Amino acid sequence: MKRSSRLSLALHALVHLHLQPDAAITSATLAQCLLTNPVVVRRVLGELRNAGIVGATKGHDGGWRLLLPAAEISLFAIYTAMGESLLIRTASDPGDLHCGIVRAVDSVMGDFIADAEALLAARLARVSLDDIARQATPHPLNPPHGSHQHG
Repeated sequence: MKRSSRLSLALHALVHLHLQPDAAITSATLAQCLLTNPVVVRRVLGELRNAGIVGATKGHDGGWRLLLPAAEISLFAIYTAMGESLLIRTASDPGDLHCGIVRAVDSVMGDFIADAEALLAARLARVSLDDIARQATPHPLNPPHGSHQHG
């Protein structure tokens, strides 16, 4: 996984957690799969922990686990927990708000964005983490030495 959003990184990590329900997975192991730093993994999963989606344990058998069945975790719940927007909002320069044309454009574009966000939220609510996992064909978390695989 190269440069991507935190949401994509979260989804990737969550599918790995779902596919290995009997084992807690460390941030370091997930970081290898995601081609990122364990600190990034901890930050992203920390947000999901705050939302009650994942939990972490410390110690010898410590690591991250899902707290809910994947079928009960909607993409909307993950999206909301990450606080990330998939839509780009355009905003006028505040000084331009005195211009009637700018206000009209902002109003119309604001309505379009609001409609798109509502549609996005509805669609995300219909898709579960399990739906993604069933489509995934991940590589093993611990590839053979010298191999450069990731899921």
